[in-house]
Amino acid sequence: MYSSLKSKNPSVYYFLQVLLYTTLLAGSLIMLLPFAWMLSSSFKAQKDVFNFPIEWIPGEIHPENYKTIWTQIPLVRYFSNTIKLTAIITVIQLLTSSFAAYAFAKLEFKGRNQLFLLYIMTIAIPWQVYMVPQYIMMSKFGLTNSHLGLILMHTFTAFGVFLIRQFYMGIPNDLLEAARIDGLSEYGIWAKIMLPLSKPAIATLCITSFVNEWNDFMGPLIYLSDDKLKTLQLGLRLFIGQFSADYQLIMAASIISLIPVFIMFISVQKYFVEGVATTGMKG
Repeated sequence: MYSSLKSKNPSVYYFLQVLLYTTLLAGSLIMLLPFAWMLSSSFKAQKDVFNFPIEWIPGEIHPENYKTIWTQIPLVRYFSNTIKLTAIITVIQLLTSSFAAYAFAKLEFKGRNQLFLLYIMTIAIPWQVYMVPQYIMMSKFGLTNSHLGLILMHTFTAFGVFLIRQFYMGIPNDLLEAARIDGLSEYGIWAKIMLPLSKPAIATLCITSFVNEWNDFMGPLIYLSDDKLKTLQLGLRLFIGQFSADYQLIMAASIISLIPVFIMFISVQKYFVEGVATTGMKG
């Protein structure tokens, strides 16, 4: 449509292009405003954070806020705990989701579709519904107040299985049959064919799992009582006192907490533009 419009009426085509990019740019700037305010507030004094109109460039800059956050609370410990939990859970979810997705997509067994449907239906069940029985179960296993308990609870993700399975369904079965004829086992097919061809899906699940675990607040709040085990999201609460809150320190710590997420996104974002068909042809 746009290609034909370009040849028939170039002026209208370029006007629509300018309008489209202007709209996208305006939308991007609106989405970035909260982050800009957070960055600006992290360099302000406490009394200046909520000044109106907003002072985007502070008249008096306080870079010491970024030093204070490391000394006022054990931020390094919270940071390392969060990295540990997020990295372990993300890797485990990638493994379990890709294994299960391969079975549901490419292996034939009785009740496969029914089992997959039941598993995917769990996405519709809110965590608040089974939060209490889950806590009782973990208490009986002696896994409360431990990182192991959180890791085991987040080992599987129905969303990840669904995402990767839909990707695997687009990979030709003839490719797998040829690999079986060449003597590859199912594990070999998964490792040497399915995984290399599923980089876009793996990257999407990697970012989704990483962000979800990094920002998890309720899980650590409920299960972790020992201060040595707490995560970064719980540590941010310590800047809130009984009668006041150090919002400038909260903003500074929040900026620091965004850095790993930003690095993760930059590392895998190039795979988002790869389509299923194009990736399969490359393989």
